[in-house]
Amino acid sequence: MPEQLLYAMEVTLNGLMAGVMYSLVALGFVLIFKASGIFNYAQGVLALFAALTLVGLQNGQIPFAHLINAALGTNLHSFGWKLPVLVAIALTALVMVGLAILIEKLVLKHLVNQAPIILFMATIGLAYFLEGLGDVMWGADIKKLDVGLPQGISETVESVTDSIFGYGFFIDNLDIVATVVAVLLVASLTIFSQYSKQGRALRAVADDHQAALSVGISLRFIWVLVWSIAGFVALVAGIMWGTKSGVQFSLSLIALKALPVLMLGGFTSIPGAIVGGLIIGVGEKLFEFSVGPMIGGATENWFAYMLALIFLVFRPQGLFGEKIIERV
Repeated sequence: MPEQLLYAMEVTLNGLMAGVMYSLVALGFVLIFKASGIFNYAQGVLALFAALTLVGLQNGQIPFAHLINAALGTNLHSFGWKLPVLVAIALTALVMVGLAILIEKLVLKHLVNQAPIILFMATIGLAYFLEGLGDVMWGADIKKLDVGLPQGISETVESVTDSIFGYGFFIDNLDIVATVVAVLLVASLTIFSQYSKQGRALRAVADDHQAALSVGISLRFIWVLVWSIAGFVALVAGIMWGTKSGVQFSLSLIALKALPVLMLGGFTSIPGAIVGGLIIGVGEKLFEFSVGPMIGGATENWFAYMLALIFLVFRPQGLFGEKIIERV
């Protein structure tokens, strides 16, 4: 088999893995949009906040230590102990649930039946607030996140592909784990959305807040539930991205990469978030491989948005999104 074709296959496989990482972020956006009909600008910051909290709890760091030291002249930094990984993850998940409850009580319950743009602006304010809160609580330095996930090139994949094609593919173990986790998440969320009582209530709230309230559906409970699930998805995404590139405040910018994924897959489709991510991941890798050298490279920075723009022109609802027809 020609070497260029083998290399293209390796690039495609790496693109699929990268697409799964994008999809993990996009899933949180889909959940919030299905429940409230708004684009949650704060989803990327939720992933950052979850990762910061996990590292802080894992290392036994004292929250607000910098603020306490500045106010009282002390030199506090940590409790002197470290939590086991699973305990730290469980506590972080509880923190995200508590955060969801606070968001509903302090923000969302005051915005029932408001225009979507008002809700969207609220999520922008929430994003900047959480980013500042994470800074004050845990500090702004880059942190290493290690929850025991395998990293580095997979020797198994390399040896198997070498025996089949005579050319070993270099695939990161972390990307393989992320793929398995994403498949499990999508399967679980799809089953929850389609077949559970709460999932059907979630779809009813997304269609019409007032109608859902009139048949006894608790809007406040649904919002707490969906923001809790989105917080858990953000935690998973934060773990994967934080392990891959370190926990730093640029982590919140992964939300921008989720935008074209949503435009391709559709804002209301959980499987669409995965398919959109895979298309973006493979597309940008192959485009960089085939066209990048001819135009100076760095095409991964803009290819996804160009592809999303094309979709907006010809299929604005995305591949799996619902086509809404309004009669006037």
